[in-house]
This record gives sequence, C-alpha cells and structure tokens, in this order.
Amino acid sequence: MNYIKRVIVFSILSVATPLAFAGKGEAENYIETEIYTQEDNDAMLALFKELRVADVADGMHSVGLPHTGFVDPAIHADWLDRKTMKHVIRGIAVTVRYVPTQRSEHPAPGQAFSEWEGNFYNEYSSEPFADHLFPGAVVMIDDVEERDIGSIGSYNILAWKDLGAVGVITDAGSRDTDEIALQEVPLYLRKRTRGIRPGRNEIESINRPLSFGGVLVMPGDVVVADGDGVVVVPRAVAKDVAAHAQKVLDGDKAGRRSLYEQMGIPLDQTVE
Repeated sequence: MNYIKRVIVFSILSVATPLAFAGKGEAENYIETEIYTQEDNDAMLALFKELRVADVADGMHSVGLPHTGFVDPAIHADWLDRKTMKHVIRGIAVTVRYVPTQRSEHPAPGQAFSEWEGNFYNEYSSEPFADHLFPGAVVMIDDVEERDIGSIGSYNILAWKDLGAVGVITDAGSRDTDEIALQEVPLYLRKRTRGIRPGRNEIESINRPLSFGGVLVMPGDVVVADGDGVVVVPRAVAKDVAAHAQKVLDGDKAGRRSLYEQMGIPLDQTVE
C-alpha cells in the first residue's frame, strides 16, 4: 500500500536557477495543505470573534489536544493596548518560510551596494506571500531566529495590513518596532532586530507547513494571540474548540461581571 500523499495545494518559490538533484532524487511533499475560501474563513473567524487565548486553550483540551498548538511563550506581543485590546489577533494563518542564504553577503567587485541590495530583495528575499493575503489573514513568518534580520519593518507590515492582514507573528524578529506600535499593527515576535534581509536570508516557501515556536502551523489554521501568548488551532477541530471556548468565555464574563457589580467596579468591555 502506498502511504505517500502528494500535496494538493501549495506554493514553492523558485527564486534562482532550477533545482538540481543528485542522482535520481526528487523533491517530495508528504503533508497535504489546503487553501480555504474567503466565505469559509469569515464563517470560521465569526466563531472566534471574542475568544481569548485562555478560552481557546481550554477548548483545545476539550478536544483532546491539551499539548497542541501552544506556541513558545518567548514569542510575545511587541506592544499592548489594555484599553482597546488592539494588540489581539484572531485570524487565519498564511505561512511563510525564510531560510539562511548561502549567497554572498557582499556586492560583487565593482557592483554598487544599492544594485546588489535591490537585486537580492527582488530575486531571493522577496515577499510573494503578499499576493496571498486576504481579509482576516495572519502572516506567520518562520525566519532565521539565530541572526539579526529585520524581515519585518514599519513599511511592509503596514502594506500587509492594507491587503487584509490582521496581524503578523514571527519566530524571529522585527525592526522599526516603535513605528509599528504607533501604527497599531498587531505584532508578535521573539526579539527586536535591525539588519536588512539581503545577504542574510531568502524566501523558501509560502503556504506550506511550518515548525513554529515548537508547534505545527498549517495554512488555514486559526490563530489567536493576546497578552497570554499565541495558540494555533488545527482547522479540522476549530469549530469544536470554538464552541467549548465560547462557553468558557460566557461563564467567565458572567462571574466577573457579578463581582464587578458587587464591588462597585465600572463595567468594561471584558465583562459586557
């Protein structure tokens, strides 16, 4: 019996010359991925509209996945707004992978730096995933965490928001974090960084599975992030997780609202 499943929908980026394989080797993908319609995504996100990471975590336990989807807590919100909760992300994963480059980190002899830099951005370290963004998308970037690379900055993150992204999460870093906070684009990261991408990384794939902060992230998974961290919900169980999580949230709101009233605390958006 053949247990190998071919990929149905995926994007592999060839940014240079065609790949050459030794002998008879071929590139193969063993995990299927799927892209969902906007209608499907909107319906799914409606179920997660008010849910917190804590509620979703309980929901994951209810479907038998208590240790699944909990992203490394080192990946945290870069900025917080406790009054408006604008830092909270609830969205659908668009997955992006950058890998360390094996190309020169310097211009060729006699080549202007600006020419080399522009060519590197265009040919090797580009952003083709921008064409795959949609209202409700979360850009999940698996990058080179060991190096100081500013793959995310104040300009491109704002452009991604303009294309529909509700936030960006990276297992590496971002630069321009002051401006990003001022622009109020939700950003979760491992660290703050400074360097440019040319000579440091290059795009490998989009909408393929990621090993991200210790968890598997598939394109189309539901992602929730707030001050408690980031949790990834497999699409196959997302409806059941949301149903349980909503009950948890409703109970929490009712209980805390009662205490607010008992203690004379003005009601806020978390209990209304």
